Amino acid sequence: MITETKLKLIKSIHTLIWLFLNIVLFYMAYAVIVNQIDDVVWIGIGCIVIEWIVLLIFRWQCPFAILARKYSDSKNENFDIYLPNWLAKHNKTIYITIFVVIVFGLFFRILNN
Repeated sequence: MITETKLKLIKSIHTLIWLFLNIVLFYMAYAVIVNQIDDVVWIGIGCIVIEWIVLLIFRWQCPFAILARKYSDSKNENFDIYLPNWLAKHNKTIYITIFVVIVFGLFFRILNN
């Protein structure tokens, strides 16, 4: 496989995982808003915690970024994923904030039921 093809494959897989985690987060937000806390919400929290553990193991770098770096010398934040550069740059901050808001909402729902 040539370098460009390998990089496209890594970027595609990374983007699909990112999309999956977005679906998880937004389902969790929806479930908290409509007060339908179910097992899927807890599985979603588990998925996000696993993602954080992976990031901690790799010193807050995504393993796909580390792998993609072998095939790219780009200085752009989105060299390893199909996202706009600004979103790739602020991705962790945005999604940590969303997750924290969801968890606070979840605790509020649990305490008020």
